[in-house]
Amino acid sequence: MKLVTAVIRPEKLDELMRAVTDAGARGLTVTEVRGFGQQYGYREAVEGANQRALVLPKLRVDAVVQDEAAGPVADAIAKSVNTGTIGDGKIWICDVESVLRVRTGERDRDAV
Repeated sequence: MKLVTAVIRPEKLDELMRAVTDAGARGLTVTEVRGFGQQYGYREAVEGANQRALVLPKLRVDAVVQDEAAGPVADAIAKSVNTGTIGDGKIWICDVESVLRVRTGERDRDAV
């Protein structure tokens, strides 16, 4: 099993959700986060003065999938959220040692 995590622009969530379910993910978790990447934030006017914002609003999306679905899910995310501009986000894939579905007690492959 793999954990596919993406940090994306908030306005791209609907497209991402359609894409990952079509690619084989059966569920996901979305968290509002703030951060910055290579752009180091942006400049915005605050009370008439330019202030450097060090963090930008983003969404973190996590999906636990079977090993064979991790690549297609990551590719689907990348395609669905790509605008071709700085700030499109990042995707990473990590190994998941075990999963337990609380309601049924199912574990691992059966719980995903």
